[in-house]
Amino acid sequence: MKDFTISLKGKVALVTGGSRGIGRAISVKLAEAGADVAINYLRQRAAADETIRLISEQGSQALAIRANVGEYDNIQQMIEQIEREFGKLDILISNAASGVLKPAMELTERHWHWTMDINAGTLLPLTRYALPLMREGSAIVAVSSLGSVRAIPNYAAVGASKAALESLIRHLAIELAPKGIKVNAVSAGTVDTDALKYFPNRDELLGESKKRTPTGRLTTPDDVANVALYLCSAFSDQIQGQTIVVDGGYSILA
Repeated sequence: MKDFTISLKGKVALVTGGSRGIGRAISVKLAEAGADVAINYLRQRAAADETIRLISEQGSQALAIRANVGEYDNIQQMIEQIEREFGKLDILISNAASGVLKPAMELTERHWHWTMDINAGTLLPLTRYALPLMREGSAIVAVSSLGSVRAIPNYAAVGASKAALESLIRHLAIELAPKGIKVNAVSAGTVDTDALKYFPNRDELLGESKKRTPTGRLTTPDDVANVALYLCSAFSDQIQGQTIVVDGGYSILA
């Protein structure tokens, strides 16, 4: 069998929330394939610097941009900076996420709007501002989670926001397909990242997830990054408006 290699040489990518966890893994994976990568971060400058170092080690140009993707003016300024630095954008990864982990009946209006705005609402302005820099063959990938289709304790707001995100992916895919732009999502199973530190039952969740996963191990950030890379490549040109689940088979079990 021939050894197929994905090359993104000459491409420019933006990864929101790219300083840690899945975002970092995707950023480095894109750089390994030859893309120049801009990462967005909000608070963790040291983590952003480390990701920039890892991207640069691949021989790619790297750029860190501090911005709150929940604010439209921040998104516009971020895209303007990418235009000044690179002049174009071929790959947009909407990965930045936040949210309130509480039972549905304990959520306030502020909790709800914060979670929806960051996890789902940001994709629309990101796409709107980035579109003038994108051309035929470009790709947009959003990072979702199994909470979009499964009920998880204390995950009502985040799960609903991810479901909205996946719906928006389908609608954007229809609108942007005639322009030659792919729009898809990758949905991660249980991944041991910093985000799980906020779950009071973290150890129990990890142990149970590993036990229930047919492949016998948890999904890693690199597993998710590999699929994101594929969705940004020419090998996925006929995949449009889909959410690809990366969970080792966990979600197919009753």
